Amino acid sequence: MKIGNIGQITFALGLAVFALLAIRLFIIPQTAQSPERTLLGHLHNIDLGEMPEFANINDIPTKKVTFFKYLRPAIEAQNQIIIHERQFVLAIIEQIDNGIGLSSADEQRLQSIVDKYQYDVKSFTSSTLNPLLKRIDIIPVNMVLVQAANESGWGSSRFATEGFNFFGQWCFTEGCGLVPTSRDQGKTHEVAVFDSPKDSIIAYMINLNTHSAYRLFRSIRSDLREQKIKPTAEKLVFGLVNYSERKHEYIDELLEMLKHNKPYLTGTKANA
Repeated sequence: MKIGNIGQITFALGLAVFALLAIRLFIIPQTAQSPERTLLGHLHNIDLGEMPEFANINDIPTKKVTFFKYLRPAIEAQNQIIIHERQFVLAIIEQIDNGIGLSSADEQRLQSIVDKYQYDVKSFTSSTLNPLLKRIDIIPVNMVLVQAANESGWGSSRFATEGFNFFGQWCFTEGCGLVPTSRDQGKTHEVAVFDSPKDSIIAYMINLNTHSAYRLFRSIRSDLREQKIKPTAEKLVFGLVNYSERKHEYIDELLEMLKHNKPYLTGTKANA
């Protein structure tokens, strides 16, 4: 079939439009999303390897360097995941404000984030999603490391060695964990058991970002964000007043550990 010059031009334009649409729909999204998916996949799959036998390391400086070095990659990876989640929710809020509807993929990912942070919401709007940002925020690595050292006896406690529990996290179903030898009569709690140290870190960070006991922690962090002040361990540790029955004594102890172990936390001892 022959077509005239105008028909040829129209046909060529049609092919060009089709090609552009194909690039937009199939090539660009994959190129844009692939790096993030690859990075997130890598972050989720961080493997700390076999846990050192911290109790057998007699040299204190060596033990501290080994302890911090072992746990740090998993903590940093979880913070990077949180950053990606926060950026995604911020982008969704902006999208909603601009009157752009959410794709099914956006809604699915948003729902998974909402579920992760145990946030009760019936519809996705700017007003319902903005408060969620209080929960989706990083936790200073130094604070996590020092609290892990405090709660696990530098990785030497029974709960760390037998249950990979570095933060003294409890569970309340019979058989869910390890029964503390010093548990008071009438108490039913157990110390949770995890499949790996990384799982303990994940559970701890979700706990701080969701549990009502740490609402003060999240409020301090949010207030610092609004003031454009970096939420450091020394500032946020005051939000952990409900983490221990020792309350302010516990906070003072963590502050002292942060100060005393600063060379190990900054890496100056490790590089000496």
